[in-house]
Amino acid sequence: MFHTRVEWIDTDAAGIYHNSTVMRFVEAAEATLMHERGLTGYFPVAPRVRFEVDFEAPLFFRQEVTAVVTLAHLGRSSMRFDFEVWGEELDGRARRRAARGAYITVHIGGGAAAHAEGAASAPWPGAWVAALAPAECGR
Repeated sequence: MFHTRVEWIDTDAAGIYHNSTVMRFVEAAEATLMHERGLTGYFPVAPRVRFEVDFEAPLFFRQEVTAVVTLAHLGRSSMRFDFEVWGEELDGRARRRAARGAYITVHIGGGAAAHAEGAASAPWPGAWVAALAPAECGR
């Protein structure tokens, strides 16, 4: 879970968030999850291969936001995450889900340089599987 607020840079001139801001909030929640599980070195070897989102409500400048990422499936070399982004109460507007969706990451061997060269997927390290398994079971 990640808490933040919509800043001016996240909005258009009307003070409503850009759709791309959702991905940044979701990645911050994912980084929080990986940090809580003690996993370092995850991001350079886990590129996103699919990202889908349903936008349900606008978020506004200075609105507090909660992003929740849940590991939905842990495969041999890929993971599927589900997420929700919530806009908290603001100026009489009730708390409301702004977006929901899912994305898939794939583990690649050899790090970021290998990814740039089109490396194939590789099994997740056993220690990572052990660290993440409780997150999947806690769903």
